[in-house]
Amino acid sequence: MSSKMNRRSFTAALAAGASASAAPGNAMQLGAFSVSLAVKNIEASRAFYEKFGFKAFMGDASKHWLIMRNGDHVIGLFQGMFEKNIMTFNPGWDSNAKKLPSFTDVRELQRQLKAQGVALQKEADESTTGPASFVAVDPDGNTILVDQHV
Repeated sequence: MSSKMNRRSFTAALAAGASASAAPGNAMQLGAFSVSLAVKNIEASRAFYEKFGFKAFMGDASKHWLIMRNGDHVIGLFQGMFEKNIMTFNPGWDSNAKKLPSFTDVRELQRQLKAQGVALQKEADESTTGPASFVAVDPDGNTILVDQHV
């Protein structure tokens, strides 16, 4: 953390963001959030994150992927599937990977972002329904996956 932002101001900023994201309005509804980690050894990574209280609740380590949870915090461990860590949003899912009663479809989110000038690296096929995804990269090179499974 830089000297320009101390722990107290960082915590206050997080709290302000949490209360703002809970507020109604025209905020984009992106669904569940997780960080997808590109790992070198799935078992070593699982053991490491278990020490932080995470428990696997989805996936198959023999197929080199696990989804782990600690409370509302979710991380995905993916061995050999991509090069860099990815921020992942899942429209239609809550933090327990359960279908939400109503949600904004991934194709509508894609249209909204494109209308705001966001360049996409991969686009969802807008002629389809159901599961689909798109990928964007932020100005710092961070990959954002919006991946709808329902």
